[in-house]
Amino acid sequence: MSARFKQAGITADVAFGENVTVVQPVNLYGCTIGSNTFIGPFVEIQKNCRIGSQCKIQSHTFICELVTIGDQCFVGHGVMFVNDLFSSGGPAGGDPSKWKSTTIGNHVSIGSNATILPVTICDHVVIGAGAVVTKNITQPGIYAGNPAKKLRNIE
Repeated sequence: MSARFKQAGITADVAFGENVTVVQPVNLYGCTIGSNTFIGPFVEIQKNCRIGSQCKIQSHTFICELVTIGDQCFVGHGVMFVNDLFSSGGPAGGDPSKWKSTTIGNHVSIGSNATILPVTICDHVVIGAGAVVTKNITQPGIYAGNPAKKLRNIE
């Protein structure tokens, strides 16, 4: 028996701000990471993504292409961003023209194991753990559930 091993962790063509902390192993490529941001282990951030300044991205999070995250955001453990809605009945595969973008505002906290479909989320929003965000969020507040719904305002 034989095995083929590949090195874990890719960091290629990344634009880092000042004082960024990255805990390896990670897969970061073709993205921009703002100043004073923390990236935990086992995180993947794909090309054409922008992570703002003073953010914290926890372990095991997947941020696919076309995601923009504002400043002072928190992304919990195991959060999954999605850019393919299977609009033609199956995966878009290598056809990025079928992918959709996601924009997260400033001061947004996303709880562990949330799933974020291609949406826009305004500033000052809390997404509960395990929530599935399927529609744009245009009002600040606390959202949870599947699909995510507004529970209350932030006080």
